[in-house]
Amino acid sequence: MKYLVTGGAGFIGSHLVEKLLSSGDKVICLDNFSTGERGNLKDFGGSSFKLIEKDVTQPLSIAEKIDVVYHLASPASPPDYFKLPVETLMAGSLGTYNALNLALENKAVFFLSSTSEIYGDPSISPQNEDLCGYVNPIWPRSVYEVSKRFAESITMTYNRKYGLKTRIVRIFNTYGPNMRIEDGRSIPNFIKLALQGKDLKIYGDGNQTRSFCYIDDVVEAFVKLPRIEYSQPVNIGNPEEISIFDLAKTVVKLTGSKSTITFHRPLDNDPKIRKPDISRAKKILEWEPTVGLKQGLEKTVESFKRKIGPL
Repeated sequence: MKYLVTGGAGFIGSHLVEKLLSSGDKVICLDNFSTGERGNLKDFGGSSFKLIEKDVTQPLSIAEKIDVVYHLASPASPPDYFKLPVETLMAGSLGTYNALNLALENKAVFFLSSTSEIYGDPSISPQNEDLCGYVNPIWPRSVYEVSKRFAESITMTYNRKYGLKTRIVRIFNTYGPNMRIEDGRSIPNFIKLALQGKDLKIYGDGNQTRSFCYIDDVVEAFVKLPRIEYSQPVNIGNPEEISIFDLAKTVVKLTGSKSTITFHRPLDNDPKIRKPDISRAKKILEWEPTVGLKQGLEKTVESFKRKIGPL
C-alpha cells in the first residue's frame, strides 16, 4: 500500500507515519512545517518514505499512485490557530478540497481527521456522532471548529456526488510523545510547567472536564477505519473523564514537582465538558482505548524529560 499523509510531521501525523512504515507500507509525508517538527521525522528514511515540503493549500500533484490519502494538515492547538487563523481556515477548506481531488484522481480512500471541537460547547454528555453541536462562527475559536465542519461537509459531498470512498474521524483530546513543548494544550503545558518547577495555571475553577486518549490508541483506529466500508463520522477518544484540576494534580504527582496550582479568569468560550460516546467505534471498528490515563501520562512525562530535562 502507498499512503499520503498531509501534516505528517505533526504530533498525530508522525505517529501515523511510523505505524504505516512499520507495517511495510510506503508513505509520502506532506508538510509545510508551520506547526510540524522535522525532529518527528528524523528516524524515517529509505525507499519506503518520502517527504514533500509543501503547503496543502497549494495544488497537489503526486507522480506515484496513492491508495489512501490521510488528511491531517491543520494547526490543532488553540495557541496555534489563534496565531494562524487564516491558515487554519484555509487548511480546512482549500486544503481539504485539494486533498479530496488528489484522492479522486487516484481512486484512493480519503480519510479526514476531524475533531470533537465541531460539537462546540455540547448540550449533552457523552457526545455521540448525531449531535449537531453549537458553534458560534464569529468567535476566535471558530477558525478551527468551522474549518473542520466545512471539511466534513465537503468530504461527504464528494462521497455522495463522485462516489469517493471517504472516512471521517472526530478525535477527542489526544496526547503522548512528539507533542511540542510549546503546544499549549493542557497536558503538554502542565508537564512543561511541572518539569520547570513553575505554577500550573488553571483558567476557571478547574471543574471543566476533558477525556484524554493516548496516541497509540488513536493511531490504531486510524489504521483500521480505511479498511472497512463506512463513510459516516466516527468518534475516536477515551471516555475516561477527568477534571482539569485533577489532571493538574496528577501531573504534579507524576513529575515529582513542587509546583503549585493557581487559578485564573476563565477563557472565553471554553467548553465545560468533553466526553466521547464511542459506541459506533466499538461496533464498526471493534476498537476501544487500551491505555489508561496514568500509564499514558507516565510515557508522555518521560518523553518531555528527554526534551526539557528532569527536575
